[in-house]
Amino acid sequence: MNKMSAKEMGMPDLLGNGKTLKQHRDAMLARTKETGFYNGLETLAFKEADPITYEKLFSRIRGGLVHARETAKKIAASPIVEQEGELCFTLYNAAGDCILTSTGIIIHVGTMGAAIKYMIENAWEVNPGVNPGDMFTNNDCSIGNVHPCDIATIVPIFWEGNLVGWVGGVTHVIDLGAMTPGSMSSGQVSRFGDGLQITCRKTGANDVPLRDWLHESQRNVRTPKYWILDERTRIAGCHMVRKLVEEVLAVEGVDNYLKFADEIIEEGRRGLQLRLKAMTVPGVYRRVSFVDVPYDHPDMSLASEFGKLNSIMHAPCEMTIRPDASWKLNFEGASRWGWHAYNANHVAFTSGIWVMLTQTLVPTARINDGAYYATQFKIPKGTWMNPDDRRTAHANAWHFLVSAWSGVWRGMSQSYFARGYLEEVNAGNANACNWLQGGGINQDGEVHAVNSFETAACGTGACAVKDGLNHNAAVWNPEGDMGDIEIWELAEPMLYLGRNVKSNSGGYGKFRGGCGFETLRMVWKAQDWTMFFSGNGYMNSDWGLMGGYPSATGYRFQAHKTDLEARIRDGLSLPLGADRNPADAQYEKHLGADAKIKRDKQCTTTEAIFENHDLYLNYLRGGPGFGDPLDRDCANVETDLNSRFVLPEFAEKVYGVVIAQDSDGIWSVDVAGTTARRQQVRKERIARAMPTRDWMKQERERIVTKTASVQVRHMFATSFDLSAKFKEEFKTFWNLPADWDLPESELGVPSFGSKHRMDLSKLPDVRTVVLVEE
Repeated sequence: MNKMSAKEMGMPDLLGNGKTLKQHRDAMLARTKETGFYNGLETLAFKEADPITYEKLFSRIRGGLVHARETAKKIAASPIVEQEGELCFTLYNAAGDCILTSTGIIIHVGTMGAAIKYMIENAWEVNPGVNPGDMFTNNDCSIGNVHPCDIATIVPIFWEGNLVGWVGGVTHVIDLGAMTPGSMSSGQVSRFGDGLQITCRKTGANDVPLRDWLHESQRNVRTPKYWILDERTRIAGCHMVRKLVEEVLAVEGVDNYLKFADEIIEEGRRGLQLRLKAMTVPGVYRRVSFVDVPYDHPDMSLASEFGKLNSIMHAPCEMTIRPDASWKLNFEGASRWGWHAYNANHVAFTSGIWVMLTQTLVPTARINDGAYYATQFKIPKGTWMNPDDRRTAHANAWHFLVSAWSGVWRGMSQSYFARGYLEEVNAGNANACNWLQGGGINQDGEVHAVNSFETAACGTGACAVKDGLNHNAAVWNPEGDMGDIEIWELAEPMLYLGRNVKSNSGGYGKFRGGCGFETLRMVWKAQDWTMFFSGNGYMNSDWGLMGGYPSATGYRFQAHKTDLEARIRDGLSLPLGADRNPADAQYEKHLGADAKIKRDKQCTTTEAIFENHDLYLNYLRGGPGFGDPLDRDCANVETDLNSRFVLPEFAEKVYGVVIAQDSDGIWSVDVAGTTARRQQVRKERIARAMPTRDWMKQERERIVTKTASVQVRHMFATSFDLSAKFKEEFKTFWNLPADWDLPESELGVPSFGSKHRMDLSKLPDVRTVVLVEE
């Protein structure tokens, strides 16, 4: 059947070569697999024969993509797009592989490509048809999207009647009509609460959006004016890129364009391997990360009792860099998908890795799907980052994605350090703590929803030669920015009472992790207003390097029934300063005796009613540190104290410094006294230390007797159930008895084993990235 031509099968010949789109892609994949080079390109013949034209094509197309993005940003009304730059545009070849991409949230290089490949696999050219002027929309996470609020518009590009490629544009929308307001909803435990789901739907023809689509989509979200302007943003950018490609084709010819489109992907594949060879040391690097899922709590009102469980998500990472500069990223042992909104498609997981690596390993405009073809992944089916059940919810996939990537990040940093690239070292990610979301009737009397993307400006991890950046960036957003207060107050019925550096939020170390920041918001002129917290507070989601500490864990602060209305009227004190030390709470002193305060580690909640003059503290995390804190330069500790980056008691306790404060409140560090104190601290460390073999003996006994918390045991039980290899490695490492086992059935928690998994074979094909071992 596959050898029959498109015409013989009664299918349109969109490519002009007699092949269906699937035949075309399958042949490309076969050549790639057989030769090891993208599409069999063992040489870059066009580049070598005509390098000037090749570079002209690259510069013009790449520049056009960036220009389209910057222009499209000005159309958007959503501050998530206009302020934070949560959009990108990407050019694909006819097979759905990325050629070049703009700046921006480039995780969607892979996700939009996955949508195109889904259409190819399922014969979209037959029904609903692929024609010049068509537009398609996708946000289906089972295909490859990150979370449903990422809406992609995809436009085919034709030349002289033949399909030559696609262009995609994506924006993160404010609301999706999910069961709770905000773009990353909370409370649902399955896909069926995630909001509007669009599976590669044809939403436009002849360059005009279809009327039924416009009406249906806007009626299904809380923020229709933002929705439609976001869509116009995507359409405008896609059409700009399509016009650019048509101009290039007219000047350079279709043959040169198609040669370039293939060779630039092969160049991207080679570029990654060259950087691996130059910057890393071959070997096996193993790291792990965790995130808490605290769902068994009174402030978590779930759509199903299945999710009423406190659990931990587990992401072990084994990175193998081979002497020939090929590599493999293996995540075997990851925990199973769960009844929460933190699951992720494997395309979202793999695509996000490039967002990080383009900031260190491959900081080049030539990043494209060549990097995929240079990488081998092992992401077992059934894990939280490769679910085998289409019911899974994905609304807040970022909750663990950001931390799970930390294992790759820290493994790469270890290799950079070994090779001498000290400035490229990064101790880890900063996962957001709260991430304000909610909705109701806003200050303009409109149904509204909010998602404050201030979180795109967390602290960054320290490197091997300097401190991390304070409240400056987020590793998952290359253009991290907290945005302007004035813009957020226009978009959200919440006034700022303060925006401050978060003391003690950066991880301690010879080089300190960057501090996060906090904003205290007061609900103002809203009706029927609800909000919730989307973060993590009970656990450190990533750690430092070479003795550096992790960043501080999170916490929540919210206040109801305050007397702020009267205080504002009477000119009394308000909680305007920073909440510098949660152990010495200051906000409560300015809220009245009847105020109802919630201050705890429960940073994940579902909707709660917030009245006018109620308060919400949005706390954004810092980054982890690098190196032993006792090696930190005294002058740097002094600066930290006077900048309020670290509190005095922790400077003394962790950095081992001797400090004093003068009458003007200026702190100084006694260098001689500090040297003596640090020597004493090192002796104290040795005195309380335990030989590794003794610690392991003690720990083994706890494992044998299963004395760990139910959350830890449940985490490992799901990992063991999915991977016999991981289970045997664990048992071998700890020298456990042959009959030792840890089944979920003995834990007394809601369970869903193999017998409950849905048969995905009965669903349309969702194959996307071919190099993922399942």
